[in-house]
Amino acid sequence: MYISELLREKKVLSFEIFPPKQTSSVEGIYDTIDALAPLRPDFISVTYGAGGSTSKTTEKIASLIETKYNLNALMHLTCIDSSKEQMDEMLNDLPNKNISNILALRGDIPKGAEERNRIRDFQYASDLAEYIRKHHVFCVGGACYPEGHPECPYPEQDIENLLWKLDAGVSFLVTQLFFDNDVLYRFKEKLQKANVDIPIIAGIMPLTNQSQIEKMLALSNATVPKNLVRIIHKFEHNAEALKDAGIAYATQQSIDLLTHGVDGIHIYTMNKPQIAKDLVRNLDSLLYATNSRNKNVSNY
Repeated sequence: MYISELLREKKVLSFEIFPPKQTSSVEGIYDTIDALAPLRPDFISVTYGAGGSTSKTTEKIASLIETKYNLNALMHLTCIDSSKEQMDEMLNDLPNKNISNILALRGDIPKGAEERNRIRDFQYASDLAEYIRKHHVFCVGGACYPEGHPECPYPEQDIENLLWKLDAGVSFLVTQLFFDNDVLYRFKEKLQKANVDIPIIAGIMPLTNQSQIEKMLALSNATVPKNLVRIIHKFEHNAEALKDAGIAYATQQSIDLLTHGVDGIHIYTMNKPQIAKDLVRNLDSLLYATNSRNKNVSNY
């Protein structure tokens, strides 16, 4: 089912997983999906390594989610080092694997890639989205950055870049992780002023261990609210307490987002199904009540 159709019907709950590194066994990810599947998410997204380094594994996992588990898969697809011919070859084959939803991304430039040797058929995610719209039949989503793309120095330009992506054919957005909900609300206000009305799924990552916190804060452009800083400092030397506090914070963040009418919650699981289970248990009744209310309202 197209994710865009789901979003017209309900507030969605989704998970993100990533393929194992090329040097690791793929069996571990099957255990992760086995644990996540009973939660019946509306879709599971599967990430794509830099420069397509895990492309075949990503396809295989996304196809498995669709065929074995009867769940919707959102396959990440990057384009920065792909030619149109390479992209066509892949896109033509995806329907055979029951994959119909794509998250169109530029992708990170692989480390050590020589600038002069890079293929330049696609410069941006909007180029990929437009190409898919013109030449193939898929539901295409896009990424957005409530606090601005790290490579874009001007907020106004960042919104313009996003508008190009929407014009290219993106039908829904999934946000980069963030920890301050006011950031998302301000971002949505900017889009409303630009007359943009598109479903936005909020990306949530429960911070549950010290090494994860240090890595995520180093890599992301996310603001850390003072109350989350206090939580981290209070429990940084107690792993179990920090995990519980991280899930509690993500729960409260998600409740506030759903109360404000966000179109869905996308949990960055980091391939840790128990974290997703704990968070879903906390949100299950709220999501049910929200979707039930929407159905009742739509009947009048």
